[in-house]
Amino acid sequence: MLVVDDDFMVAKLHGRYVSEMDGFEVVGLVHNGAEALRAAEHHRPDLVLLDIYLPDMDGIAVLRELRAAEERDATRTSVDALFITAARDAGVIRAALRAGAVHYLIKPFSRSALQEQLRHAASLRTRLDRLGEARQQDVDQIFGTRPPGSRELPKGLAAHTAQLVERTLRRHEEGLSATQCADEGALSRVSARRYLEYFADTGRAEVTLRYGGTGRPERCYRWVG
Repeated sequence: MLVVDDDFMVAKLHGRYVSEMDGFEVVGLVHNGAEALRAAEHHRPDLVLLDIYLPDMDGIAVLRELRAAEERDATRTSVDALFITAARDAGVIRAALRAGAVHYLIKPFSRSALQEQLRHAASLRTRLDRLGEARQQDVDQIFGTRPPGSRELPKGLAAHTAQLVERTLRRHEEGLSATQCADEGALSRVSARRYLEYFADTGRAEVTLRYGGTGRPERCYRWVG
């Protein structure tokens, strides 16, 4: 992660928010467009937190320069950009979208809002890296405007139970079975299985087969976001 903001204290704060998250590392805090381009060339980050208002060039121009550098060098890793800015003009937001931003957060925002979008960006990147041939639901999720967790649930599934199952999955990075999820969440196994399968179908849980003492395989679910 590269953090780009002209305000030194804001950049430091956002860097701290990023550093608190597992799987994320801040490689630099910079404060203008030229520094951002040099840092991106040196560190080759996966994601840039990018302000619009910079003293030498705007953030959209920075992102366009990064895209141009990728086109010139086919070996260069593609970088994603999440705009974090006070700019509210619809034209600016449209330009950010056309430049290829993964999302756009308007200041001020909460730590949880930023971290949710970071997890969303990381999830999309991981999903694209793993995809061979995409299903339509994969494409719908990738091009959706909302994080996966905010979509409407199918009929018969309740939001509070979905949140309970999600929290349970997140606590077990190694994965767990429907029986284990049911026991921990005080749910029936059938109910837990329905939510786990929903998360698997929508790409937020990964399913593997785990063999126990009986020799029969058991479906094991792991949250991937």
